[in-house]
Amino acid sequence: MTRRLDGSCHCGAVRFTVQSQAPVPYQRCYCSICRKTAGGGGYAINLSARADSLVVEGREALALYRAEITDDAGPCRLSTAERHFCARCGSHLWLFDPTWPDLIHPLASAIDTPLPPAPDHTHLMLDFKPGWVPFAPGPDDLTFPRYPEASIAEWHQARGLWDA
Repeated sequence: MTRRLDGSCHCGAVRFTVQSQAPVPYQRCYCSICRKTAGGGGYAINLSARADSLVVEGREALALYRAEITDDAGPCRLSTAERHFCARCGSHLWLFDPTWPDLIHPLASAIDTPLPPAPDHTHLMLDFKPGWVPFAPGPDDLTFPRYPEASIAEWHQARGLWDA
């Protein structure tokens, strides 16, 4: 059984619902794109949900951003990920990437439904964490310079938290 998640932007112009099998906010991304577009303590926490379940009120207030991916030589390509924001208040609401068309990734910070606490966290993209961001992983936390091997679904399944 999936869990319904209700979300909204800060000003209330955009409201949305999704059905999630992976509703635990455990993953903290420290990449510059997530930090600069979502803020939230220097990282973004993405959930996973079924893309076909997304229902949006206030679509006219949505804006979309596709980041430029850079490497040591500078900009090298446009990301396929589509970050959806409220154009009125700037709240980052969800990410959709057509590479994985069945999934949508709402930001935990945009969800109004109470979310379950994570038993441990996965810290990723630590190669990009700035020095001003405090970092004190818990004893069971996982840390990765870039991406973890386990998907959001696999993390939930391994801990018995998958809402099937």
